[in-house]
Amino acid sequence: MFGLDLNTLIARAIVLVVAFTIHELAHAVTADQLGDNTPRSMGRITLNPIAHLDPFGTIMLLLSGFGWAKPVMVNPYHMKGNPRTSMAIVAAAGPISNVIMAVIFAMPLRFMYLLPIDLLFSSYWENLSFLFFQFVWINLILALFNLIPIPPLDGYKILQGGLPPEMGYQLRFLEQYGFLILLLVIFILPRTGIDVLGILVAQPANSLLNMLIGF
Repeated sequence: MFGLDLNTLIARAIVLVVAFTIHELAHAVTADQLGDNTPRSMGRITLNPIAHLDPFGTIMLLLSGFGWAKPVMVNPYHMKGNPRTSMAIVAAAGPISNVIMAVIFAMPLRFMYLLPIDLLFSSYWENLSFLFFQFVWINLILALFNLIPIPPLDGYKILQGGLPPEMGYQLRFLEQYGFLILLLVIFILPRTGIDVLGILVAQPANSLLNMLIGF
C-alpha cells in the first residue's frame, strides 16, 4: 500500500504513536508548569496515546507524510510571565521533545558496529535497528516540520513570541489561511519545482541524521 511494505508500516505506526504522544504531552506539561491548568483539566497530562492522537491525522501522516495530532488547548493568560513568551515556550517544547527522542534512539545506532558480527547481522538486530532508525528520522522530520513558521505549526507561535507585539499582531491574519498555506507548501509548490519542505525539513534532517548516527 502506497509503496510501503508491512515492516515499514508497522515501524512507522509505532514511532508515530510514541512521537505524537510525547510531543503533545510536552506541550501540556510545559503549560501546566507555567501555571495553566487547561491541559490538565482536559486530560492531556497523560502518556495514554488515545488522549493525544487524532485518528485521521495519524493515518494521513503514516500514509502520505502529512498529518496531525490533537492540538493541546492552552490559555496563555493563565501562565506566568509574558503571555506571548510563555506561549512560545509551550510551542517550543513539542519540537524539543522530538529532538530529544531522536538523540536517545540514535545512541544504539551509533554504536551498532561494536556488536559481534553474528549479532549485528541477525534478523533481530536488523529489525530493531530499522525501528530505531525510524525513530530518529521521523522525530527529526516532525521537529523541523513543526518549526516552520506557518500557523498552526509551533514555529509560528515561537515566531509570534519573538517578534515585537505590533509586528506579531500584523501577522495574525495568516492564521485563517494557515491550513491552506500548508497544503500549498506540501502538495502544490513541489509540482512547480519549489521544494520548500526539502529545503527547510528534509535537507536539515539528513544532515542531523548523519551527525547523530555517524553513518
